[in-house]
Amino acid sequence: MNRKISGILMAMLLALSAAGAACAEEAGQPLSIAGQGMFSAGGTVTEPVEGEYDPTTSWLDDTRAGNTAHVGHANVLYQIPEEDNGNPIVYLHGYGQSRMGWMTTPDGRDGWATIFLRNGHSAYLVDQPGRGEAGAQESMTTDGFLDVWSEDSKEYRPGDQAWYTHFRIGRVAPERYEGSQFPEGDEAQDQFFRQMTPNTGNFDQAAIAEAMGEVLAEVMERTGDPSILMTHSQGGAVGWDVPVENLSAIVAIEPGGTPEVGSEAYNRLLEADIPIVIYFGDYIDNGPEDLMSTGFWAGVRDGAEAFAQAYNADGGDCTVVNLPDEGITGNSHFMFQEMNNDVIARHIEDWLGEHGLN
Repeated sequence: MNRKISGILMAMLLALSAAGAACAEEAGQPLSIAGQGMFSAGGTVTEPVEGEYDPTTSWLDDTRAGNTAHVGHANVLYQIPEEDNGNPIVYLHGYGQSRMGWMTTPDGRDGWATIFLRNGHSAYLVDQPGRGEAGAQESMTTDGFLDVWSEDSKEYRPGDQAWYTHFRIGRVAPERYEGSQFPEGDEAQDQFFRQMTPNTGNFDQAAIAEAMGEVLAEVMERTGDPSILMTHSQGGAVGWDVPVENLSAIVAIEPGGTPEVGSEAYNRLLEADIPIVIYFGDYIDNGPEDLMSTGFWAGVRDGAEAFAQAYNADGGDCTVVNLPDEGITGNSHFMFQEMNNDVIARHIEDWLGEHGLN
C-alpha cells in the first residue's frame, strides 16, 4: 500500500472514530426538554350500571349501581425538545409491548424516542387501548391464543421462548444468531422479557385505529403540525387504518402485514399522498428454513414489496428497506432496541430528510 492511500485510510479512520466519539458523547448529554406530560384520547364511557348510585357506600357497594367507566382510550406520554423541528413522531408499539420499547433498550441505552428527540422530533408515545397505562376495558380479554391460558382468562399465557424464536433473536433462548445485534447477557434478556405485557381486553384493530385518530388530532391541535406515525409489528396493521388527515408520513418497522392493493386502506393512503417507508431486519432470507417463523417473515416482507410496487405504480411513494441490503446486518424484529439502533435511526432520519420531515 503506497503512502498516499495509507494516509487517506488513516484520515478516514480518524474521522470515523471522531464521529463515533461525538455520537457517544451526545448520547450521554442531558436532554433539553421544553415540555412534557401525559394525556388520554379516544375511547367511550359505558352506560351506568342498573340502579341508583349511593354515595354513602360508594366503592363498598359491590353492585356498582349507577357507576360508569371510561374505557377504550389510548394514553400518551409526550416530550417536546427545546429545538423542535416541527415534525412530531407518534410511536405505536406492537403486540405484547407498550411505549417502553421505544424509550430504552434492554441494556439501558437511548431508545429511538430519545434519539429522535435529540434530532428535534417531539415524541408522543402511545399505550394503545387495553395495554399499559390504557388498560381500562369494558370486558376482560378472552384472546386465548395470545394473552390468556385458562378458560376464565385469569392466567397469563407463557410465551418467552415462542416469541424469542418468532422475533428472530435466536433459534432458542438464550442463544443469539451469529452476528446478532441483540444485546448480550442474561440481564439484558431478562429486561427484554419483562417489557412484555398482555392485553387487558380483546384486540380490536378498528377501535385502536379510531383512538389513534384521536391521538393524531390532539397532537395536531397542540402543535399545529401533522405527525409522522412510527409503528411496529401488530401496531403496523393498526397504522394502515388510522385517519389520514393529520398524518405526514408512516414509518413501519416490520409491520405484521400491508394493505391489500385496491382496498379501502390502500386507496385512502394513496389519495392522501402519504409517503411510507417499511423496514425489515436480518435472518429472513438467511434464517433457519425449518422454522415456521422464517417463512412467515419472508411472506410479510414479500407482501410489503408487492404493496410498494403497486403503490408507487399508482403514483404513491413507498420504500421497502431490507437492512442487510444496506450493509446493516444482525437485526431482529426489535431493531430499535439493538446495539446498532442509532445507525438505523440515522437511516430513517435520512429518509425523513428526503421528504422534508426533519
